[in-house]
Amino acid sequence: MSGSLLESVGPGALGAPPAGTGIRGGRRERLRANIGLVIGLTIVGTMIVLAIFAPLLTSFSPVHADPTAELVAPNGTHLLGTDYLGFDIFARILYAPRVDLVVPVLATAISFAIGVVGGSWLGYQSGRAGWKGFVSEHMMRLIDILQAFPVFVLALALVATLGRGASSIVYALIVLEAPIFLRLTRSSVQAVKRRTFVDAAVCAGNSERRIIFRHILPNSLGPALVNTSVLTGSGILITASLSFVGAGVQPPTPEWGYMVSVGADNMVTGQWWPALFPGLFIGITVLGFALIGDSLSNRLNPDRRR
Repeated sequence: MSGSLLESVGPGALGAPPAGTGIRGGRRERLRANIGLVIGLTIVGTMIVLAIFAPLLTSFSPVHADPTAELVAPNGTHLLGTDYLGFDIFARILYAPRVDLVVPVLATAISFAIGVVGGSWLGYQSGRAGWKGFVSEHMMRLIDILQAFPVFVLALALVATLGRGASSIVYALIVLEAPIFLRLTRSSVQAVKRRTFVDAAVCAGNSERRIIFRHILPNSLGPALVNTSVLTGSGILITASLSFVGAGVQPPTPEWGYMVSVGADNMVTGQWWPALFPGLFIGITVLGFALIGDSLSNRLNPDRRR
């Protein structure tokens, strides 16, 4: 009788933890998050190492072509083959992160600084009477207008106005990314400034600047920090896309998007390697940043964990 009762009730009714929870379940979740972070950091770290030590890893120049070695298939001499101009693809892939990584990382770092500082001030002043509240609300309307434009179209227009080159791409990415950081930080600050410890800081006579940067901002950085990795990956795609359509860096500077563009025409005639290998490096690098961003999001937002 008692045995039948226990079988019908089940172990969960007696306080036993459900499957997948408890210490072992928590360890599995942490392990899964750590694996993604390790893989992402490994990918990004590898790309950085390849770019730094490129002169030691290949004897071919990334900017000087060999007209006698056009469209050579991958072999022992040219590990990833050559393109239609005679450039060694392996050498150009190794040097390309000096543009494809440096440009997006620099732009994201500057955008982060602008967005966090500006978003903190706008978020704190939001809803307040006087000219500060007026400026806060109208600045957000200007940002809404800016973000209404398609991302790539706006980037293309900015680069066309500023001229081709790595610096123009940096400026374009800042215009695209800074409003995102600003909006994220503003939303977080609006939530944090309603907490009791902020009211206590105001009552204690702290200055507005101290309240924002000492008490509110450290508790509002989570969303912006998570998106640094995501936006860096997006910046890599935009940088490659601009070069693909001929609006990026000046050739013969090695750049993955330009290499895909140059090699795309040869795929119809059977020469697949000039476009395939740089395209793979773009995808793998963006994947690395996406894994880092997802892992950071899981660490800063435990509710997202499954």
